[in-house]
Amino acid sequence: MQTAYFIGVDGGGTQCRTRLTNQNGDVLAACSGGPANIWSQFDSAMKQVCQLLDETLHAAGLGPHEAGQTHVVLGLAGGNISRVRAQAQTWPHAYASWQVFSDVEIACPGAHNGQPGAVLITGTGSQGAVWDGQQFRCVGGWGMSLSDQGSGAWLGQQALRLALKAHENLVEHTPLTRALMAHFDHEPETLLAWSVQATPAQWGQFAPQIFQAAREQDNHGVALLACCAQEVSALVSNLSQNGRYPVAMLGGLALPIYPWLSEGIQAMLVPAGGDALSGALRLAHLCA
Repeated sequence: MQTAYFIGVDGGGTQCRTRLTNQNGDVLAACSGGPANIWSQFDSAMKQVCQLLDETLHAAGLGPHEAGQTHVVLGLAGGNISRVRAQAQTWPHAYASWQVFSDVEIACPGAHNGQPGAVLITGTGSQGAVWDGQQFRCVGGWGMSLSDQGSGAWLGQQALRLALKAHENLVEHTPLTRALMAHFDHEPETLLAWSVQATPAQWGQFAPQIFQAAREQDNHGVALLACCAQEVSALVSNLSQNGRYPVAMLGGLALPIYPWLSEGIQAMLVPAGGDALSGALRLAHLCA
């Protein structure tokens, strides 16, 4: 019987990670590198992935011959966009099998130890996916301009809009809105110039400040988090399908927003059993 190897790849907007196992599930090597978002930077992302795959095999003492016995599953940021997903699927390779998913999809079987379930990633952006054991259904992941509701970037944007309203006396000022406008020297034009080029991560940098304000019972801070929790709750309800699937909530906002969710929504949530790489490896076995 020919020896088989499996590599899971988790490629996000900030870094890419790999994990190599044998057919018994023993971890033989793991590597990490730069970002791998195939929607925003397709060529550089794929080159990063291939370089890391080579490094992972080398770290385990394996070479080109073993590559032909290796089944690879790529979970890549931007993999929810069908056009670039198809491009990545046809990228030249020398592996036994090669399957492309989105990064949120591989998180599903990882979080639920191979069983059907859903994940909601709430960090800088937001995206969810449900796996029924055979196929995925995804929600969100269309970027800050079109979705990302309930995320750190969305929360920061809502807060700065509110701060600008307060600056123009359309709503009352609170310590939060004053502090946010102070970041821009209380100048709307400075805020405008910043907003034109701000990245989602830069919008999201204000999220901790908003949570702190809410803890101090700032009226606007409390209202912003209540609205954020409402958006997250809508996503959880959609993914859970009325309790049919357990939902694991991941990402930087998952823990701080949890107390703001209703008991009913909290009851739909479960801790993640494993990480995205373990999910990619489970899929690699299924796709082999």
